[in-house]
Amino acid sequence: MTTKIEIIIDNLDDTQAFERALPDLLEKARALPGLRSLESSRVWPKDDGTPTPAFRTLSLAFDGYDEASGATSSPEGQAFFGAVVGATGGKITGLFLDVEPA
Repeated sequence: MTTKIEIIIDNLDDTQAFERALPDLLEKARALPGLRSLESSRVWPKDDGTPTPAFRTLSLAFDGYDEASGATSSPEGQAFFGAVVGATGGKITGLFLDVEPA
């Protein structure tokens, strides 16, 4: 069963600095062993001008839990997740998701 690692990036003080770091983060993500797909998404601003619940998400798909878990503990995973924490100041939520067919 597909497992996704979903990284929810909270609203940041300096979003432009994060956007400058994003190409390197995506390159590091693509190096993760067993990565099946990668998506980067920006949260749409709200029409009423109130703050969004988050700034951006990164979604990494793997064939299963073991593959996702192994990727996080690999040298490439340590480089990627360390860079994400550095680029966000730790303002993230990480989720392991068991993808179910709809």
